[in-house]
Amino acid sequence: MLVSLPVPEKTVKTGVSSRGARGWLCLSLAILFLTSGPVLAKSKIPRTPRPEPDLKILEFKINPTPYNASAGQLEFSAVVQLPKDLDGATLLEISSLLTSPSKTSIRFISTRKPLDDHEIPTATHTEFPRLPIVLTWDGMDHQKMPASAGLYHYEMRAKLLANGEKGPRTLMVSWPKRGTIEVR
Repeated sequence: MLVSLPVPEKTVKTGVSSRGARGWLCLSLAILFLTSGPVLAKSKIPRTPRPEPDLKILEFKINPTPYNASAGQLEFSAVVQLPKDLDGATLLEISSLLTSPSKTSIRFISTRKPLDDHEIPTATHTEFPRLPIVLTWDGMDHQKMPASAGLYHYEMRAKLLANGEKGPRTLMVSWPKRGTIEVR
């Protein structure tokens, strides 16, 4: 009967210990990850700038400036340029958000005006129709308390709305007009 004995495997000495090999492996992996990070990350695709909408706020005035809350109402008057083709729009909404720097006093005011064909001034081939709009603020904040003195920020927008199944839906929004108003 023959008995086979295990034969010892031949080992080749490279002069590098297993501890040193692990160190080189970790170092090479670290270099690989550090240099490939920007390559692997998704780069942001540059977009072309958005074209300005045909719905615009052309002229914008605030009366009186500075505003005293006890003196009456503040008027935001604007001239809104409508697009030549209303594309089914039936309402024009003008809104403004007024906020104090601390955001403790805010007020949203808006008005909706129906767009009837006989009320819209006729436009020529080169000009768009324009409508004058006035928004008024009574000097009260969202809690119906008089606005405290300070510098308030405002943002005014115009929107074209159409009647949908679940109420008015937005068709077009103008770029906002932003600024500050002093309240005394």
